[in-house]
Amino acid sequence: MLLCSSCSGNLLSSIVSPKLRQRLIRVSESQLHHHQQHKIKMERKESGNDSDAFGFKFLTKTPYASPSWASHLTPIPSHVFSLGHFPTPIHKWNLPNLPHNTEVWLKRDDLSGMQLSGNKVRKLEFLMADAVAQGADCIITIGGIQSNHCRAAAVAAKYLNLDCYLILRTSKVLVDQDPGLTGNLLVERLVGAHIELISKEEYSKIGSVTLTNILKEKMLKEGRRPYVIPVGGSNSIGTWGYIEAIKEIEQQLQTGTGGVKFDDIVVACGSGGTIAGLSLGSWLGTLKAKVHAFSVCDDPDYFYDYTQGLLDGLNAGVDSRDIVNIQNSKGLGYAINTSEELNFVKDIAAATGVVLDPVYSGKAAYGMLNDMAQNPKKWEGRKVLFVHTGGLLGLFDKVDQMAPLVKNWSRMDVHESVPRKDGTGKMF
Repeated sequence: MLLCSSCSGNLLSSIVSPKLRQRLIRVSESQLHHHQQHKIKMERKESGNDSDAFGFKFLTKTPYASPSWASHLTPIPSHVFSLGHFPTPIHKWNLPNLPHNTEVWLKRDDLSGMQLSGNKVRKLEFLMADAVAQGADCIITIGGIQSNHCRAAAVAAKYLNLDCYLILRTSKVLVDQDPGLTGNLLVERLVGAHIELISKEEYSKIGSVTLTNILKEKMLKEGRRPYVIPVGGSNSIGTWGYIEAIKEIEQQLQTGTGGVKFDDIVVACGSGGTIAGLSLGSWLGTLKAKVHAFSVCDDPDYFYDYTQGLLDGLNAGVDSRDIVNIQNSKGLGYAINTSEELNFVKDIAAATGVVLDPVYSGKAAYGMLNDMAQNPKKWEGRKVLFVHTGGLLGLFDKVDQMAPLVKNWSRMDVHESVPRKDGTGKMF
């Protein structure tokens, strides 16, 4: 027999001890979760979406079953799209100058795809399923001129035969000009996204919510059915992307042969949804790793409050300050880099082969290693999982700043004694 926690609590309260009652409630909740998972599997088979066995899961929508430790959260999404290539790899990251016995490992969410790469994909798997369920025919979202989220949303929308409207924030000097084809903009424009530019000054005075609502009202008057995705895909629905990522990490640790247990998770924070999902999942699940977020815009107090709103939206019943530590790593400002930060990105790539983006993971890794240098005792002997959130295309917007830092080239010197004959080297 399956009992919901509220029903079983009322029924049992008069006949058993409190300790036994709680044990029975946990058992009934576990049985209910397993029953729900079995039901979902049957739904997949009946609908023809049980496609894992055939290798055709990509771009399919399936019923969603939450991790058992998250089954009390509400609302739980009913469905999820497969948009990314998961699980993403985890490997040791041989960073230089770490504290004594400290290990840093890398969760490669930058490898979740190419057009659809980075942490935003995990959020979009749930957001796009909700959009389709609501009968949307187009997506509206907003971000900076080189927004990784906007690029991923544009690609995901087109995959699902939806139009995409992007509000992109740029400088007042450039707001009346063609935005060009650098980095994320090239992909967005290739897949046919409609781009509307807003100056940073107007954005700061009006806000993202009002701006997206203005465009939504315009689309509704034109007979469209728009679905609005907030900055970075960071709302309670999008938060499930990184709750699910924690389950993925748990499974990778269970099947791995190294016997690794992570003490800490480190990640960049730019809109709040990723850290909300990671911290809540780690706190609820078996991982129990301490989550450290390095904010690349705004300030820690803003993100504690915003994350709290996301947690409250899931009825999590936990204080954000108890499950995540947020440090400021924005430097000169969002998407603005010092030569020292860019040199750091270059040095890490040269030393380890891992290319960090300058806006998110580059600043987070820079902040993490600075903290390790300043507070080595805090990190000594700990195993740290750094989540690489992608954003490689953003580097193309920094080529002018990077050029003086990367000079390892020369013309090849071929001695005149080497025989030369036209047509020897085929250039196809």
